[in-house]
Amino acid sequence: MSEDIHIERRDGIVHVILNRPAVKNAVTLAMWREMAEIFAGFAGDRAVRGIVLRGAGKDFSVGADISEFEVIRDDRHQSAAYEVAVDACSGAIAVLGKPVVAAISGYCLGGGCHLALACDFRFGDRTATFGIPAARLSIVYGLHSVQRLLALTGVSNAKRILYSADRYPAEQALSMGLLDELHEDAGLAAEGFLQRLAANAPLSIAGAKSMLNGLSMGAGALDPPAAQRLIDEAADSEDFQEGRRAFAEKRSPRFRGA
Repeated sequence: MSEDIHIERRDGIVHVILNRPAVKNAVTLAMWREMAEIFAGFAGDRAVRGIVLRGAGKDFSVGADISEFEVIRDDRHQSAAYEVAVDACSGAIAVLGKPVVAAISGYCLGGGCHLALACDFRFGDRTATFGIPAARLSIVYGLHSVQRLLALTGVSNAKRILYSADRYPAEQALSMGLLDELHEDAGLAAEGFLQRLAANAPLSIAGAKSMLNGLSMGAGALDPPAAQRLIDEAADSEDFQEGRRAFAEKRSPRFRGA
């Protein structure tokens, strides 16, 4: 693992930390690729019950590291390859069958917003500032990110955000749907929220996440046979039997994700 991404584990909750505070956690191409591998790796780890994605220092992320664009994103072919890496990263977050919360302070711009949109929830503090400056760089924001933005904010707000390239403070981002909750300490709130979710059945959360994400991404995004497999696997699971036993015995269930 590179020094640009730091991992902390706390009682089943993992913190994935963008670790370039000197440049406001700008994301390099190598980091997009590394994060895709990191999140894909969490899928088979039953000890991981939730993930907090945050930035080191005062900012979540100012987005892609534009300083390297002249070398790695100079024409349509390089741009297409770059978007493949970006979409692989956000896709790994979105398809992971575990809850992911973005804990946002300071700037959450462009590619940083792309990362936050892929998470299940976005918790911010009052310093959080959102924006997508693609229109000031003659970049068309990626299709999957536009779909996620649309699902969260509605078409009018999505157009305003993308057309204007403006920045939106935390309170306005909350009203537009970019933020879910405001807290004094977004990281602490995100971890506490995930600890509460960790008491619930992992298979239930994974199934709900898969179906809700598919439905929110538009026609054809949901795979009904895959959704049915998740329903069937939960019905055949030891966790389902444990849930029934715990209910009958009037105790808290002990779910294992199997």
